[in-house]
Amino acid sequence: MTVQADLEKAVAAAQSALGTYETFSASTLDGTAKQMFKEMSSDMERHVALLRGRLAYVTQNNSMNKPLS
Repeated sequence: MTVQADLEKAVAAAQSALGTYETFSASTLDGTAKQMFKEMSSDMERHVALLRGRLAYVTQNNSMNKPLS
């Protein structure tokens, strides 16, 4: 498996976790738990953004994606 494929899987997993945290936050009536899941969602949004940035960099600089000279 390539680094690019690994990053794509990591982005998908982080997005899944983000959705789960948002669902938990929306579905709980416990204020403390709601705040915890909101904070976890914010953290995961940052993680997704960082992973997407790294994926974009790797995709752009991957020698296999460049035209042959």
